[in-house]
Amino acid sequence: MPYIDFLSAVHKSTKRDYVARVLERPKAEVAKIAKQYGREYWDGDRSTGYGGYYYDGRWLKVARAMAEHYGLKPGDRILDVGCGKGFLLYDFTQAVPGVEVSGIDISQYAIEHAKEEIRDRVQVANANKLPFEDQSFDLVVSINTLHNLYCYDCFAALKEIERVARRDKYICVESYRNEEEKVNLLYWQFTCEMFCTPKEWKWWFEMAGYTGDYSFIFFE
Repeated sequence: MPYIDFLSAVHKSTKRDYVARVLERPKAEVAKIAKQYGREYWDGDRSTGYGGYYYDGRWLKVARAMAEHYGLKPGDRILDVGCGKGFLLYDFTQAVPGVEVSGIDISQYAIEHAKEEIRDRVQVANANKLPFEDQSFDLVVSINTLHNLYCYDCFAALKEIERVARRDKYICVESYRNEEEKVNLLYWQFTCEMFCTPKEWKWWFEMAGYTGDYSFIFFE
């Protein structure tokens, strides 16, 4: 399970005021709203989620880096588990014209508002039970999603990703290495359920039989 970082540049491009975030509105109140994964989470106020999740092309460099690393070619099939509005999937089609993309997300709102070009390739589904046959995809990715699941669903999702992949897999999840990063994560997050150190995440990967690549997002 090699550690490969495709995401740090995107993550660090956003400046965060952790204390302001936790003081702005009662955390329990906004978490309840965010966990509905509706309009308020994606396109509402910044205090309840993204504050407007619009396509800006930032995922294209990630798609290109993954395409180069995994040797993607026309005809390869890619699945994004927790695809949101499908921006990364669209950028895969730009990085490697001819790839076949699919995505699932728990959010009905995100799927209904997915990028028009790939909207017919995404569907509402849960990561703990993927609606695909065994070994259906050449690359399965899941970015900033699995930490939003309870441990038993995360375990099932890891096994599902392993099941539907016939070749490469890549997962990125939130984590922390020290008390400062733990507090920042607690202050910033709205939807996280799996609060794990890198060592703990690796334990979950091994327990679930996940054999793909991975990386972590840290709130420094």
